[in-house]
Amino acid sequence: MSATVISVLLIGSLAAGWVDAVVGGGGLILIPLVMILNPGMSNAQALGVNKVAAIFGTASSAAVLVRKAPSATKALRYAPLALAGSAGGAMIASSVDKQIMRPVIIVLLVAVGLFILFRPSFGQGSAAPATRTGSQTLLGLLALVAAVSVYDGAFGPGTGLFLILGFTSLLGRDFITSAAWAKVINVFTNLGALVTFALQGEVLWLLGLGLAVTNVIGAQIGARMVIGRGAGFVRVVILVVVVAMSAKLGYDQFIGTGVGGAG
Repeated sequence: MSATVISVLLIGSLAAGWVDAVVGGGGLILIPLVMILNPGMSNAQALGVNKVAAIFGTASSAAVLVRKAPSATKALRYAPLALAGSAGGAMIASSVDKQIMRPVIIVLLVAVGLFILFRPSFGQGSAAPATRTGSQTLLGLLALVAAVSVYDGAFGPGTGLFLILGFTSLLGRDFITSAAWAKVINVFTNLGALVTFALQGEVLWLLGLGLAVTNVIGAQIGARMVIGRGAGFVRVVILVVVVAMSAKLGYDQFIGTGVGGAG
């Protein structure tokens, strides 16, 4: 691997860490980049490299955001579910028909983008929804973590984004608090999938750990920007990422071959 390739990968991992810290979806940058620059690498190897880098970056941004939103430590109670769900999703990743999954995700992303665009107050508040009971919120959280965890292991694009939106809806908190919750859960979805890929012998540890260094740097910059600029900044980035993800998945579906597992 040439110095130029390594440099591009390190910069790409930094950018992926930044995006992932702010709103999720950094794998949509890093995974295609890894595969383009290393054409002999298998899909699973690219996913494994991404998970090594992502778990360090996600844990790093989680540490910063939890200090701003201490309630996010409560998300740890859902960690076993996230771990098991993503491990199971990674085990079935090879059997997931991405040609069917992509159009569904594109539709969801467009719906999410329109909702946020026309609901500027969403993600700005701090009060829990008054119409939902404690048991309903708990069931909703369990369903959210289970579904998104399996999705992350099996397919992955936008895992962090879906978690942020889910936590915002269920808890009625601002985007910063929801991002902190999402990062905590995302650490364990990354870990579950990484363990599965490692057991399958698909992890290139040296490359993954090298990319983890710049991923952490990007994650630290992104997490601090979230705290410094507030929920309005996160809202804008969500809209930008929704457009970019929709375009990328649309390209993969109708023009290119693409890859999944980008959470």
